[in-house]
Amino acid sequence: MASGFSYTAGRSRCFSYWQEFSKCYAQADAPSQCKAQAEDYLECLHRAKEIARAQEIKAEFVKQAKKHAHDRTTSDILSDGVIVGVGLIQRDH
Repeated sequence: MASGFSYTAGRSRCFSYWQEFSKCYAQADAPSQCKAQAEDYLECLHRAKEIARAQEIKAEFVKQAKKHAHDRTTSDILSDGVIVGVGLIQRDH
């Protein structure tokens, strides 16, 4: 976390998570006490869990769509209802 500022000159998306982790780390006796805060911060940065969940939802959507439409191709199924985002993290615009 270099500065805490985003490209649009406001706070970065993960700055509050960084502050929580930094505060915990400064007050903790052992770094392992701040594991939850560190995980929250890293998830905000890399969105690994969000991406994995979105992929699971998309796979289930395709699976169910294939089940209900035997004669249609996968591309036809996807064009009917594309999953753009799952909205797990709200973005400030």
